[in-house]
Amino acid sequence: MCKRPKGLLEKGTSSPYDLSTTQNHKETFPMTQLNTELLSALANKQDITEVFRLELETTINHLLTTELTAFLDYEPYNRPADARNYRNGYSKREIDTAYGRITVQMPRDRVGAFNTPTLAPYQRHTDSLEETIIQLYSHGVTNREIAELIDHMYGAYYSPQTISNITDVVTNQVELFQKRRLSDKYAVVYVDATYVHLRRDTVENEAVYIMIGIRPDGLKEVLGYAIAPTESATIWEELMIDVKSRGVEQILLFVADGVVGLQSTIAKHFPRAQFQRCLVHVARNFTAKIRVTERKAINDEFRAIRQSPTREEAENAMEAFVATWGVTYPAIKKLGKLDDLFTYYGFPLAIRGSIYSTNVIESFNKTFKVNMRKKQQFPNEEALDRYVVTQCLNYNAGRIGHRHRGFVSCSDTLDSMFD
Repeated sequence: MCKRPKGLLEKGTSSPYDLSTTQNHKETFPMTQLNTELLSALANKQDITEVFRLELETTINHLLTTELTAFLDYEPYNRPADARNYRNGYSKREIDTAYGRITVQMPRDRVGAFNTPTLAPYQRHTDSLEETIIQLYSHGVTNREIAELIDHMYGAYYSPQTISNITDVVTNQVELFQKRRLSDKYAVVYVDATYVHLRRDTVENEAVYIMIGIRPDGLKEVLGYAIAPTESATIWEELMIDVKSRGVEQILLFVADGVVGLQSTIAKHFPRAQFQRCLVHVARNFTAKIRVTERKAINDEFRAIRQSPTREEAENAMEAFVATWGVTYPAIKKLGKLDDLFTYYGFPLAIRGSIYSTNVIESFNKTFKVNMRKKQQFPNEEALDRYVVTQCLNYNAGRIGHRHRGFVSCSDTLDSMFD
């Protein structure tokens, strides 16, 4: 079914013109003929899109004529002698629809008072094409690139300014996302950065900082993001200031890799929050510095450590691990000096599997990268903003009504851990 052109009456609403007053109000659209044409097209293995296009064109033109008749309150060729307004021909308008371009005969009245609710003034395309344009824009495609694509795909020319007018809604989405209010309490917040190609005179890799939070009841959402040339604690601090300004008061646990200065930044803005170093990042870091032949054995042993029943057992196992392998590999020896590897043991067992690493946010980053694979670079920061916000909104919308595993069963315990 064709998407309703903007301005076409919604189901359940009525036209401002009483169409039942016209002599032709009992006339029905030729659905039997449509069915016949559809069956014929299918039987002959023809494209049925053209059948729908012609039917849509006929239907809209019929409706426009009927609306003008109802507006004037007299039938064609039956104008009352005292009528002050009357028909004044047609103007042709081409509309791009999901089924192709249709030609619409827009009826006119002498005094120019008739406005049809079926088609908005100056409308040249349907919502279907608008949505296509908005989706392209959301994914970082420039106005000029979209204009060229639409011209190629639909044979319809849209100036970059016209595209800009249509896509104002995306700019509004960016602003609304960046200013929206957040919950006052989050049990866990994950922070991580991913890199994309961005043009600022020259094209270079820049960091997109992402912050994802899980509330005590298990609801998960992207809290905010930032774009900067490199990853640093300074940018993370700006993000923390931002989420605080939007309502966040308490966070129980931050999970991140070992960005220098991050822990002191957390302590400054969320002094009661604890910190868990991502054990997956820890393993990646030392794995890159050990022999290939010994990687499996070492990683299996490290994995067993994080699965220890208690923190005490995990710490004892880590001491033995460092004593065994640290002599050969300095990267492993350094683990003995870290005091933030087993913070997750201070939280309910039901959620420990979700909070010893940043896998939650890395899953988001993976989807983020997959969706932008065909976009080799972003032409400017505004285009990247639009893309990031689109991904964040899609992520958040997909988790409405869902709770992250383990959190529901221990939500009361988590609530009790806040002030």
